[in-house]
Amino acid sequence: MTTNSEPLALFVGVSGYELTADETAFLREANPYGLFLFRRNLDHREQARRLCAQFREVVGRPDAPIFIDQEGGRVQRLDNGNWPSFRSLGAFGALAKKDLALAKRALRLSTQAMGAIMTDLTIDSGTTPVIDLARPGTHDVIGQRALGDDPELVVTLAREVIDGMLEVGALPIMKHIPGYGRVTVDPHFDCPVVDAALDDLRATDFQPFIKLRDTPWAMVAHLIFTRIDPERAASVSPALYDLIRNDIGYDGVLITDCLSMEALKGTPRERVAAALAAGCDIALLTQGGLEASISAAEGARPLAGQTIERITRATRKRGNLRVDATALHAEVEGIFRENGLA
Repeated sequence: MTTNSEPLALFVGVSGYELTADETAFLREANPYGLFLFRRNLDHREQARRLCAQFREVVGRPDAPIFIDQEGGRVQRLDNGNWPSFRSLGAFGALAKKDLALAKRALRLSTQAMGAIMTDLTIDSGTTPVIDLARPGTHDVIGQRALGDDPELVVTLAREVIDGMLEVGALPIMKHIPGYGRVTVDPHFDCPVVDAALDDLRATDFQPFIKLRDTPWAMVAHLIFTRIDPERAASVSPALYDLIRNDIGYDGVLITDCLSMEALKGTPRERVAAALAAGCDIALLTQGGLEASISAAEGARPLAGQTIERITRATRKRGNLRVDATALHAEVEGIFRENGLA
């Protein structure tokens, strides 16, 4: 592997609470753009900050991005007892059915608290909000991660997450474009197939992404839309990237959902190369250990000029509001208790 002076369009994962010698050597040589952290990487505040600093020092970029999954509910990686436990997005959707204004306020406060905690840890994003529509038949892989089944309500509530994250300096990432709402199987283990007509999708599943297309980052789904590309999942389909850019009208940074999911076939190298060739800005492959990361790096290319422009635009949207995360979290919990949703 040749040392890359420019960062690769790739996020990778690491094994534990600190970098191993082999991981350090790989990261220094490959120079992936970012790092994606999991529970296995997050013990307490000082450790998390130290790992983030270690990664950035090794790749030689103080601003190298570090992401986690921190949506609230069952998808939150800061959940070992050293940080507050946050409500799922679905819980705020339920509150909105009783009192929309109160749900918006609670979600904004919860988002600011969660974003502030990540900012304190020097983590850039919790890869939220999920704006997939939750239908009666939607697989539980989405479930309470979704804000609801009404596109207008989803847009209204998701805007609180997007703006709240940006206010405290964190990056919102809407997912999973162009929508997992119709999936009946888990893309972690199989490739979902959606047969819906394009006009139907435009009127429903695509609507939140269209109306929130000013969100600076978006994560691309692994599912096949047979009326658009019957052979390839969205994350590796040129036709789907064309739809995202030109039909949905999204011009922010596109990052894949994790390419190690069983919805896709091929080696890490082949999956990364296919996603980037199809039109994605940045590939994400975080499972499979160091061997998989090395393979992924072999399939990646340096960040392209247009991607760098999108990243720059996104960075400019980040604010620096300082909040008391503990107090905001307590206020949100009080709102739920008072409304019988504890």
